[in-house]
Amino acid sequence: MLARIAHELFWLGRNISRAEHTARLIDGVFQADVQAYHEDPSGVTLSWDAVLAIMGSTATTLHARASRDETVALLSTDPTNVHSVLASVARAREGARTVRDVISAEMWEAINGFQLGLAAVGVTGYAGPYSFVSYVKNRAALFWGVAARTMLRDEAYAFLDAGGRFEGADMVLRMLRVALPAAGEEPPDAHHLSSLHDGQALALLQAVGGLQAYRRSSASAPSAAAVAGFLLFTPTYPDSVAASVGAVRDALLLADLAPRSSDPVLRLSRILADLGFRAGGAAAQGSLRDICESVGSELALADSDISERYFGGVAPAERIRTA
Repeated sequence: MLARIAHELFWLGRNISRAEHTARLIDGVFQADVQAYHEDPSGVTLSWDAVLAIMGSTATTLHARASRDETVALLSTDPTNVHSVLASVARAREGARTVRDVISAEMWEAINGFQLGLAAVGVTGYAGPYSFVSYVKNRAALFWGVAARTMLRDEAYAFLDAGGRFEGADMVLRMLRVALPAAGEEPPDAHHLSSLHDGQALALLQAVGGLQAYRRSSASAPSAAAVAGFLLFTPTYPDSVAASVGAVRDALLLADLAPRSSDPVLRLSRILADLGFRAGGAAAQGSLRDICESVGSELALADSDISERYFGGVAPAERIRTA
């Protein structure tokens, strides 16, 4: 496969996944906001300022402290903001246009209709954030469902899938790195983390669509540490960091002609091994934040490895966020 085609497919997957995760993040913080989960003793912080930080932006974009309406507008359908859902879908559509002979006609129809629907109607046209988020989630699910049913399981699908799962791991890590306090910043009652019914932790689960999965997999109440551990280490939850990194590694194993000498495959395997080793000993919130920082740094290096090995070292224009 040409490096250019592989690059476009990888970033098509990343941009679709970025749009979906941005919409889910808006939904999670919106739920926390309307239920007044502003101050929580567990130290988890999900606010509209935090949303901007997660997306690599700052409140100065809005020339003031971030408000709900301004942040939702900025990150949903603002065509001038490269971090918005609309901008991500527009980049995905442009990438899909260049590889129309590789993807199926149904996939093109799904992404084209997705972009046209967003461009035609703003958040207010969807009766607020909930309706907007539902539309984005449904359209993203349609795209991935059609891709799963209409593409050959060859290297083209492997790069598309790898891009989507890579972005999922990156977004979850970004959320955890912003939401969890750094070491030394834990609240005074941090030793009670495992027993706290944490409203912000519920919002964090909502922001990745993992609330029902968490309730089925864990008997413990949703606390900051329990939720962060679930999102980091649970291999059976598709959007956990461990599951996403494993899926990227498996996709590259399929696409690479010599995977045993592949730097990105080897690095992703080391990340998986490290997550498995740490899964049993990361009970404290501060240590979970350290793990997020470490894995995030390694994932950034894996991003560079993928670019060097498969895309000719081309720095993608879509890499628009700060670390």
